[in-house]
Amino acid sequence: MKLVWFGHACFLIDTGNVKILTDPFDSSVGYKVPTIAVDLITESHQHFDHNAHHLIKGNFQLIKEPGVYEFKDVKIKGIRTFHDAEKGSKRGQNIIFVFEINGIRIGHFGDLGHVPTQEQIREIGQLDIALIPVGGTFTIGPKEAKQTMDLLNPHVVVPMHYKTKYLKFDIAGVEDFTKLCENVKYLESNELTIDESIKSEQKAVFVLKL
Repeated sequence: MKLVWFGHACFLIDTGNVKILTDPFDSSVGYKVPTIAVDLITESHQHFDHNAHHLIKGNFQLIKEPGVYEFKDVKIKGIRTFHDAEKGSKRGQNIIFVFEINGIRIGHFGDLGHVPTQEQIREIGQLDIALIPVGGTFTIGPKEAKQTMDLLNPHVVVPMHYKTKYLKFDIAGVEDFTKLCENVKYLESNELTIDESIKSEQKAVFVLKL
């Protein structure tokens, strides 16, 4: 299985049988819009930098509501959360999507705006990989991201939704998060191969490179 980061909160999860895209953005965000054809798109919320499925190729299924879904060999659970720390009063709702693929569980946290509650943590369950926003302003920031990581205790965290040389939003860079963590690996690619060996990691942070 392969994980590819296109920037912001947009990832490709390629199971070998299904191509899943998360939170596609439009060109105003600053990154190149993905040109691949996919089978399934999930959107954590309906803001322009997370819901640009109209720009994506393929005869895909779109999931943008909480709930439990199955698509071929993938089990998907959408958990309702909020885009801010005031129960959605500022920016509305957000969905955490958990993908279970051949015994590996990947959580995509979208624009999570608060540290998850104990009930939400129970719903999420044990994750092998957590894709967590760390840039603050519109999402949880570095400290809240670290708190979230410590509560969930995933094998691997892949930070997302932070300032890069491409992004046009003024949010924090990834270093503000990684300096709070102990086991950080900077990869030389935007791709990560995922197999059972991921379960041997313990709260490792993998920073992908665009």
